[in-house]
Parts: sequence; C-alpha cells; structure tokens
Amino acid sequence: MSTQLMFFLRVLPVSLCAGAAAWLVTAGRPVLPRARRMLTGAPVRRARLPEWGRVAVARLRGRPEWWCLPVGALIAVLGHSWLPLPVGLLAVPLVGRRLAARRRTREEERRGLAVIALCGAVAGGLRAGQQPTEALLASAASERGAGVEVLAAARFGGDVPQALRRAARVSGADGLKGVAACWQVAADGGAGLAEGLDRVAAALRAEHRRREELRAEMAGPRSTALLLAVLPLVGLLIGSAIGAAPLKVLLHTPAGLACLALGAALEWAGLAWTARIVGEAA
Repeated sequence: MSTQLMFFLRVLPVSLCAGAAAWLVTAGRPVLPRARRMLTGAPVRRARLPEWGRVAVARLRGRPEWWCLPVGALIAVLGHSWLPLPVGLLAVPLVGRRLAARRRTREEERRGLAVIALCGAVAGGLRAGQQPTEALLASAASERGAGVEVLAAARFGGDVPQALRRAARVSGADGLKGVAACWQVAADGGAGLAEGLDRVAAALRAEHRRREELRAEMAGPRSTALLLAVLPLVGLLIGSAIGAAPLKVLLHTPAGLACLALGAALEWAGLAWTARIVGEAA
C-alpha cells in the first residue's frame, strides 16, 4: 500500500468527524447564500436537523461536559479500541463538576458586584431626599443585590436588617451583612445611612480589586499548568502525523497500556499539585 493511500485512510475518519461536527454546529444556518444565489439563481434552503438532532445539539450546547462522549467515541474509532468510551463516560461528571464550580464562581462574583451597586444606588437615593425603604425599593428595581425577602420586608414594614442578614447567607452576597449593620445603626441611633453605605461599598470595591489582582497574578501559573496538561495531546498528534501510530501502541500493547496508565496518573497528580499550590497562594 502506497504512502499516499495510507495517509488518506488515516486522515479520512478525522475529516469526516470534523465535517459532521461543523455541520451539527452550523445546522439550520444558510451556507454561503450569496454565492449560491449568484451561481445557481436558486432560492436558499436552510438545512434542518430532525427533531432528535436538534434536541441533541441543544443539550450539547447547554451542557458542554457531554462533549466528552463524542470525543471519546472519536478516539475509540481512531484507535480501534473500546477503552476511550468508558474514559469519556467517566470524564463527564468530572468535567461537569469543574464547569459547575466555575459557574458558581461567576455567580458569586455577579452577586458581589450587585451588592456594591445596590449600596451606591441606595446612598444616591438617600441623598436625593428619599426615605431608606423607598431608596431600597427604587434601587432594587434596577440592581439585583437584594433578595425577594428584603424587598418584601421593605415594602410591608418588616425587619429589613434581619432580612438583609438572611440574604447575606447566599454565597457571594456577604456584603449585605455590612448593609444590615448600617441599617440597624441608622434605625437605632439616627446615624447617617448614606455615609455608612458608602464605606461599605468602598470596602467591597477594595476587596473586589484585591481578588482581581490575585486572579491576574495567578493567571500565569494556571496557564502554565494548562499548557503542560495539553502537551501530551500535542505529542499524540505529532506522532500520528509522522506515522508512528501512538494510539495503536498505547491501546493495543501491554507496554502501551502501562505507559498510558502511568502517564494519566502523573498528569492527574501534576494538575492536583498545581491546583493545591495555587489554592494555598490564594
């Protein structure tokens, strides 16, 4: 068998899978409509997936961790082995947990920024002559830093500081504890609520700035760890390109399976060690 034919047979499955993935991603969109009209004069027809295909694509877009399954299937096809299939299945909850943690972090960050905006909006309303409850209700209509219980307490004459303390139990909304303290002091002693909220907002902004600086300082080590984690995949691609057939060696020989298990263990240990170092530094 000639070298060109062997290369064609090796590249063909990858090309077919890449084309199928591109078609799934762009399904339902017109493909070069202007060029098609210029060349054929025919009306543009949109390619549509069947119902089950649209449901599958929607779920894959909403849950990125499920892409581990088609990736595992692709590696299984290329390596002519069933081992990547259970590995891809096991990777789904691990990747999902990681993505869920990132979503929780972003949500906590959003809540913290909303509390800062709420403090500024309430302080501005107080300086404009509004009553505290009026300023809270007016600012909560545009800034989502307060919960439903806080708004209900402000609207119907409830215990606003206590409602703020309960709302502060939500992760990321810890700044509401300071708002509750300022509200309690202003209600009991007649102290200026606007000045207290300004101080709370300034402290929360400083804390947010500190976290941003820490995240920027940790970006370098995280990028280095990610690069080192991706290097084995680059090695597999280079080996496949030069005809060394690394997947065949790793998945069909005892020495290859041992090397694969050892490499996966070392990869996991390196990532865990890096994550621990970054966590301790943070």
